[in-house]
Amino acid sequence: MSTFAAVFAPNGKTWRGTEVDLGGVEAIDDITDLMLDLATDWDSELALLLVEADDEWFAVIRVDESVPDPRVYLSDGRVVHDHPLAGVLSEAGGLGAPVPAESAGARPDPRPDGDGELLTDLGVAEDELADLSVGGGVLPSDVLAVIAERSGFADLLDSMRL
Repeated sequence: MSTFAAVFAPNGKTWRGTEVDLGGVEAIDDITDLMLDLATDWDSELALLLVEADDEWFAVIRVDESVPDPRVYLSDGRVVHDHPLAGVLSEAGGLGAPVPAESAGARPDPRPDGDGELLTDLGVAEDELADLSVGGGVLPSDVLAVIAERSGFADLLDSMRL
């Protein structure tokens, strides 16, 4: 399984970011702590974690120092049953669809789950995020690129994806 994960945080009009390894995380608190530590190091009150796995699904996690719990959005809530990292992310707010009847890889229609409003103040409306999630032929990496462009850190994400 191929997974890309990176944390981004704004400091004024400048964003900072770094690719992170989430292979050893066991709980959503591990992810939240990592994100808040980086945000603090970068003198920011907000951090976003973008995750893309196997060209099949993506996740956006947002932490704000003023909000105690992370906000999570999954492009397909059914992946919590197939991917360990998605299972960890589902701990935030009890995300995840019921166990799917279809087998992995045979999922024609993604079922977004989570807080679709987590990027509204950064330029990505809830309905647009949902449309991007279920849009036929749109790869998860393309959706993350749209999120990064609207939020103001597209060049930073692009430099990590080379």
